[in-house]
This record gives sequence, structure tokens and C-alpha cells, in this order.
Amino acid sequence: MTTKGNDVVTKADLVERVAEMTGFTKTETAVICEGLLQAIKDVMAEGKDIEIRRFGTFKLKARKPRIARNPRTGEPVPILKRTVPVFKPSKAFKVLVPQPVTKKK
Repeated sequence: MTTKGNDVVTKADLVERVAEMTGFTKTETAVICEGLLQAIKDVMAEGKDIEIRRFGTFKLKARKPRIARNPRTGEPVPILKRTVPVFKPSKAFKVLVPQPVTKKK
């Protein structure tokens, strides 16, 4: 599997992995993956949340309007109210993510 850097896995890498796991061709797997991603985008565009048990939840979150600052000039820049997609992993998913080892002081 090739990656763009040490910690980045591309969609092509995922397609290759799923194809190996399922026995489908890479072309068939790519069509299925594209279909799944498009379905997620379509459902969220309709304003609905998506819950995938033992994986996580895709939700739409309303962000309040606020005043930001241009870092170069320091000038105030208004940011309008907007809705953004967010992902919240399930507890089962969180357990799989390695945690950094912390030293006691």
C-alpha cells in the first residue's frame, strides 16, 4: 500500500485494502466506495444525521456567527452563521485508536 507520507492513507489505499479483504476487484470496490461516500454526502445535504453502529455518527453542527481577525492586518472579519459536517467516533472506535504513553511526574 502506498501512502502520501507516513501517516496518510488515501482513498485508493482504502480501495486496495477492501478489495484484498473482500475478493472484489479494485474497480468494483472503487465503485462501491464511491457510492457509499456519495450516499453519505447526499444524506447530509438533506440535513440528516448518519449513525453507523460501532463506527460513529456524522452530524451537522450549526456554527454561530462571529468576528475573526485577519492575521496579517489585524482587521476584523465577520464570519457568517453556517452549518458544518462533523464526525463523532463511537466508543468502540475510540478504543481502537492508540493513545500516547504519558510519563508520571
